[in-house]
Amino acid sequence: MQVSTTNDVKIYNLSAGKSLPDWISERKRRKLVKQDIDIRRRIELIQDFDMPAISEVIRVSKDGQYVLATGTYKPRVRCYDLNNLGLKFERCMDAEVVTFDILSDDYSKVVFLQCDRYVEFHTQQGRYYRFRIPKYGRDMTYHASTCDLYFVGSSHQIYRFNLEQGRFLNPLESEASALNCIKINPEHNLICVGTVAGKVEAWDPRSRSRAAVLDCGLQAIVPETEQVTSVPAVTSIAYRDGLNMGVGTSTGLVLLYDIRSNKPMRTKDHMYGLPIRKVEYHKEYNNDLILSMDSQTVKIWERETGKPYTSIEATADFTDMCLYKQSGLIFLANEQPKMQTFYVPSLGPAPKWASFLDSLTEELEESRTATVYDDYKFVTKQELYELGLDHLIGSALLRAHMHGFYMDVRLYRKALSAKAPSRTETLKKDFIRSEIDKMREKRVQVSSNLPSVNKDLFLKLKAEKEDSASKKRQKKKAKESLLEDNRFNSLFTDANFEVDTNEETYRLLNPVVSKLDKTKLKEMEDKLEGRSRRGRGEDDQESDIEAKNSEDDDLASSSDEDDDGSDDEEESSDDEHQWTQEVKRAHKNIQAERAEAQRAARQQKVQQKLSKISQAQHKFAELEDTSGGKQARKKSKQSLEARLDSEEVAEVKATETGHTFTFTMDKPKQVKRREEEAARHLAERKEIRRSAKHLKKDKIPPKFWMGKRVR
Repeated sequence: MQVSTTNDVKIYNLSAGKSLPDWISERKRRKLVKQDIDIRRRIELIQDFDMPAISEVIRVSKDGQYVLATGTYKPRVRCYDLNNLGLKFERCMDAEVVTFDILSDDYSKVVFLQCDRYVEFHTQQGRYYRFRIPKYGRDMTYHASTCDLYFVGSSHQIYRFNLEQGRFLNPLESEASALNCIKINPEHNLICVGTVAGKVEAWDPRSRSRAAVLDCGLQAIVPETEQVTSVPAVTSIAYRDGLNMGVGTSTGLVLLYDIRSNKPMRTKDHMYGLPIRKVEYHKEYNNDLILSMDSQTVKIWERETGKPYTSIEATADFTDMCLYKQSGLIFLANEQPKMQTFYVPSLGPAPKWASFLDSLTEELEESRTATVYDDYKFVTKQELYELGLDHLIGSALLRAHMHGFYMDVRLYRKALSAKAPSRTETLKKDFIRSEIDKMREKRVQVSSNLPSVNKDLFLKLKAEKEDSASKKRQKKKAKESLLEDNRFNSLFTDANFEVDTNEETYRLLNPVVSKLDKTKLKEMEDKLEGRSRRGRGEDDQESDIEAKNSEDDDLASSSDEDDDGSDDEEESSDDEHQWTQEVKRAHKNIQAERAEAQRAARQQKVQQKLSKISQAQHKFAELEDTSGGKQARKKSKQSLEARLDSEEVAEVKATETGHTFTFTMDKPKQVKRREEEAARHLAERKEIRRSAKHLKKDKIPPKFWMGKRVR
C-alpha cells in the first residue's frame, strides 16, 4: 500500500506493491514474503484483481456484493465476490466489450455491447442469447419501467430493443450524424444523448419525441483558443438529481448545468485537452463533490465553488471509473494488467466487507517511496581530502558521479565525527584570517587596477581591446565583452576560477591562444600600475591628449584601411609559423618532463630496494657436506664408462662405428602426474571397451545399369 497527500487529502493506493506469480510454490512464496519488505507490506484487497493485458469497463452490482470487469486478451469478463474477496467466475467472449450493464441486483442478468455490433445476454449459466444491431455501438442504457434497451453509436438513430417482447421497436431519429453517450435520469426518466456536434438532446420515452436540445459546443470553446479545428463533442453525461446535470466534452471540459437554463453554472477544465471519459456526483456524508476522469487523471472538486479537492494521477491510461456507493473506495480500469483500487477516507468510510482498511491505513501507510540514494551521501573531491578519505578513490566504497562521489552515509558520519577537531581548527583559522583582513583595511593601501586572479588573461584582453580601437577586427568583438559583462566579474575575483598554468592542456593550447608578447605585456602592466598611482590632474591631461590623438587617428584611419589587408596577411603567416614552433616546443618540454618524472620514479624504487637490502640482517651458517662424502669422492675417480654403467637414466650400447648413449630428461612433477593420469585413464577405457565384431551387416547386392555395375 502506498499513501500520497494531495491538497492535504490522503489517498491510499491499495494496488501498489509487488505481486507474487501464481506458478511459484507455497514454500518459495513464504520465503519471498519473509525476505522482501515490499511484499510483506502489500495489501491484496481482492485476490487476482487483474486482467491478462488491459482492463476496459468495471461495474459494481446494485446489491454491492459483486464487481464485474471486462478486459483483454482474450476478451473476457471476470466476476469477483466481495464477501469472499476473490474471483467467482471468468468467461471468455468472441469480441471486445465496449460497455455492459447489470440488469439484476446481482450478477445473474448482464448485457454486453461488443465491438462487432453484437449484443450478448448472460445469465448465471453463461451466454443466454445474442443479436446484432444495425450500426456499431458506443453506449447503451436500460430503461427499467418499459424494459427497453437503448443503443447509440455511429448513426443518427437511437435503437430500441424491448426485452419483454423480444424485438426491435421503432428507433428515435436524431439530428446529429453520430451519438457518443446516453443517460436516463432516474427521477423523471428523461433520456439524454450526447452528440458529436456538441449538443445534448433530451427525449421523452412516453411520447417518443425530442423534448429539448442543449448546445454545449459553443460553451465548451475556450476563448483563448486562436483557431477552432472542430466542434467539441459530448463524451459523458451524469445526473445529480432531477435538475442538475454534468456534461463532459472531448476537449477536457466539464460543464455543470441546471436543465432549466441553457448556460452552464460552472465550467471546469482538466488542462490536458483529453476527452472526459466519465463524470460522477458524490453527495454522501455531507459531501458535494464531482469526480471527473480522463485518461491521465481523476480530478475531485467541489460542485459549488469549483475548487480542487484532490486528484489521482495515472501510471497508465485510465479507461473507466466506478465509485463504490456510500464509501470512499474507487475502482479504476486502466491499460495495464492490474486494476487500480484507491481508498480516500475523507469521501467516506470503508465498505462493510473491507472494514479492516480503517485500521490498516493508519498502521501501514508509507509516506514516501524509498529512493536509491537515501542511504548515500554525495561528497566532492575537496571534501574527501578534508575528511582524510582521499585514499578510497578508486575503491568500491566510493561511486564516481559527476564532479564528486557517492559514499555510504554511515561511513561519512564516522569520518565526520573523527575529523571534528580538525574541522573546528579550520573554522578558527578562517575566523582569525578574516579579522586580520579587517585590520589591514584600515592601513594605507596602494591601489592597483590589476586583478588578483587571472592577471595575464586580464592584460591580454585589455591589450586586445586597445588594438581593436585602431584595427577593426570582427574576431575581437566576443572577447571585448568579457571585461564589460557583469556575468564574468568572478573570473577575476574568485580564486576558484583561476587558470592553472601548469596543466598540460593549458600548456599545449596557450601558444595558440596567446598572441601577446612579453614586452608588450610588461608595458601594459606598467601602464595600468602607473595610471593607478597618478593623480586626477594627470588623468585629465592624458584624456585631453588621447582626445587629440583620437582625432588624428580618425583622419589617418581612412588612408590605412587599404594597407591593412596586405599587412594582416603577412602578420597571419608569421603568427602561424611562430605558433607552430611554440606548440612543438611545448610538446618537447612536456615529453621531457614526463621522461624525467619516470626516471626519478625508477631511481626512487631502486633506492628503496637498496635501503631494504642494507637494513636486512643476514645470518650465515656452516654449509654441510651433502654431496655424499667418501662415496662421491670415490665415484669421481671412476672412469666415464663405469659411471655411465652405474646410472639408471642412461644406456650405452656398442656399435660398429662407436658407442650410442641414450638418456631420459627429468620432467616436472606436474607433467609426470598428468602423463600417469592419462595412461591410467586409457587403461580403464580399454577394460570397459566392448567389441563390435559380433555385429554383422547384410551386404547390399550390387546394381547394374546397361550391363555395367554402378554400385
